[in-house]
Amino acid sequence: MVARLEDCDHLGKGTCSWRRSFYYWVVMNDDFDWLIERALGEDVGAGDVTVQYFVPEDRQARALLVARQEGVIAGTELARRVFLKVDPSLSVDVLIEDGARVATGAIVMKINGSARSILTAERTALNFMQHLGGIATQTHEYVQMVDGTQAKILDTRKTTPGWRKLEKAAVLSGGGVNHRMGLYDRAMVKDNHLVAEGGIAALQQAILCLKHDHPDVEVELEADRLSQVAEFLKMTDVDYILLDNMSLSELREAVEMRGARTKPMLEASGGVNLDAVRPIARTGVDFISVGALTHSVKAMDLALDFVGS
Repeated sequence: MVARLEDCDHLGKGTCSWRRSFYYWVVMNDDFDWLIERALGEDVGAGDVTVQYFVPEDRQARALLVARQEGVIAGTELARRVFLKVDPSLSVDVLIEDGARVATGAIVMKINGSARSILTAERTALNFMQHLGGIATQTHEYVQMVDGTQAKILDTRKTTPGWRKLEKAAVLSGGGVNHRMGLYDRAMVKDNHLVAEGGIAALQQAILCLKHDHPDVEVELEADRLSQVAEFLKMTDVDYILLDNMSLSELREAVEMRGARTKPMLEASGGVNLDAVRPIARTGVDFISVGALTHSVKAMDLALDFVGS
């Protein structure tokens, strides 16, 4: 029996199957073979000398990938591909899919075949799953903290180079919501963008030009004081206002200033941690962005245990 706490009810908006489908869309529709090959290349190099000299070539084995802590699983498809990249003859069965929350002792994956191949692939497969599982697990912790409020937990662009789609998919597995994927799918205007030097009129004109040329691109303006919020609320075609490092009282006032309008949506950012996130959520903001979801994640404790064949 596979040990698990729950499958999908922690995911909030949307369904477990939808989030899993998105994850597999990311993995299946983007060629991550280059990442798998590079990861194996830096680990295996010219060959695994340990298995070559200390593990008989004809030895068969059965291994179980096991969760050593409670958490949310992510990265199973990458791990499966790692094992098969090392040895296509291996049998790899994924028992728990991405997005499922598991208990300590849960058996996530079963691998059968050459002992040499399993041992060679082990660390690379675990590296993918431990990192992505850590992101999913930490995201889930933040999502739990804002349960019962309207706030959604957002990731950021503070991702590992080359891993962005994978890390953002892991955020979804944990029940979070993706912020912009890159510089191309949302304009985010901050104080250091020179267009702001022309004042509100120049800013409004730039927004109108952007929307004319790229109607599907969203616009977000950063405000670090309430007077800016007041000005931005008068503008048209502003989709989001980012409330940067504002106090709880300022966040509440910004929500009141928007009134019954649904746009622009309000995003709180800066100084967010597990202790601070619920009070922030209770101010009424729509989103809370957390860079730590991806840039300061603790790896999920997973291990590969060899058992009798």
